[in-house]
Amino acid sequence: MPLSSPHGFLTTDSIGQGPSSKLTSVEMDIAFILLLPLVSAQTFRWGPCPSPSVQPDFDLQKYLGKWYEIEKLPARFERGTCIEANYSLRPDNTIKVVNVQTRKGKVKSIEGTAVVQDTREPAKLGVSFSYFTPYSPYWILSTDYTSVALVYSCTDVLRTFHIDFAWILGRSRILPAETIFHAKQIFYGGNIDISSMTPTDQHGCD
Repeated sequence: MPLSSPHGFLTTDSIGQGPSSKLTSVEMDIAFILLLPLVSAQTFRWGPCPSPSVQPDFDLQKYLGKWYEIEKLPARFERGTCIEANYSLRPDNTIKVVNVQTRKGKVKSIEGTAVVQDTREPAKLGVSFSYFTPYSPYWILSTDYTSVALVYSCTDVLRTFHIDFAWILGRSRILPAETIFHAKQIFYGGNIDISSMTPTDQHGCD
């Protein structure tokens, strides 16, 4: 459930895109050194982003509403507890995204915007939390709309490595173990390594 994502790289490419020119080893080493502070608290892997399948016939109206974060890959902007996201449709047909978390005893929220970037693939959204940053991929890989949703975001960095995020979301703060197990199998089936995924503390939130 994206609260934000890394931006401002020297050159970045979203899922399925890439530059036509090749980089020298020196350029790649420089880029890695410059980007290291940004990825130190993220999940990054060598090679380009995977291209997993997304939810077929995605229905945005059914997806709107509140989702609770159940598990996620490490993200430097999500270190709190009781993390949740609220999605609602604006009059201009953009999607209002309000993410909330509790950290150090304080409830913090951030508002962003999501858009359907290609109506032919409505499950592939873009999300931004600043006017000064481009939209980051927000792909709904699978959802039943009423209990669980699997979300993936990935950004290529110079086609050398990628930084990815993955979330298991629930309509309730706690999901059955078998539901979480099945969700993880879907990620693995999409060639997404979620071995470092960790649970989000949703206890004592209400």
